[in-house]
Amino acid sequence: MKSQIPVVLLACGSFNPITNMHLRLFEVARDHLHQTGMYQVIGGIISPVNDNYRKQDLVAAHHRVAMARLALQTSDWVRVDPWESEQVQWMETVKVLRHHHNELLRSLPQTEGQDHGRARSVAPTAVPELKLLCGADVLKTFQTPNLWKDAHIQEIVEKFGMVCVSRTGHNPKEYISGSPILQRYRHNIHLAREPVQNELSSTYIRRALSQGHSVKYLLPDAVISYIKDHNLYTRDSSWKDSSSQRNEGKTD
Repeated sequence: MKSQIPVVLLACGSFNPITNMHLRLFEVARDHLHQTGMYQVIGGIISPVNDNYRKQDLVAAHHRVAMARLALQTSDWVRVDPWESEQVQWMETVKVLRHHHNELLRSLPQTEGQDHGRARSVAPTAVPELKLLCGADVLKTFQTPNLWKDAHIQEIVEKFGMVCVSRTGHNPKEYISGSPILQRYRHNIHLAREPVQNELSSTYIRRALSQGHSVKYLLPDAVISYIKDHNLYTRDSSWKDSSSQRNEGKTD
């Protein structure tokens, strides 16, 4: 039996704030990849976007990273990585993928050298694949003029690959067939079905909080406590509804 390919899932986005549905993306994607019999998911990374993403209602990165850490306290395989948020400027998604791919390569055990002319018996270490995890709606943003560079789209789907989780109102197969680049590399785009459809979004959470409504059971309790302790997303914190995204289509 052919050995399974190790995979690390990377989700880039605002996480403003992180919700239970963000966490569900990882679980659904892992189940889907495992069911193919080809892959073994060994880790997940949440990468909150840099403050220079230019969204009006984006709270400071240190808050979004802190909330993600709190949300992931109960996960034994997903972690938050602050690297993207700590850069001096906004980073395009493909550059974040390149960074984490290089970090994965650096973390591999070094191959041992020659011993008296004979190679030492060392079990080969499989290089993990890094795949971009997102909602299927992100595929649609690839069609938006001047939002993504074609070269970046190609590098993402050709070199890394994607796992796209279904969302109500979106037809990912149609998005793929309508794009020559996505069509060419469709074998590297995994479409995972979320059996429990839920349109929970960070936008809804922010609106509910600004109106003083309960968000219990939509976010981890520790995240709700953090939001209250730091007075985030309230009328007093100058929350504004901003439905437009001026840069690449990242997870909200």
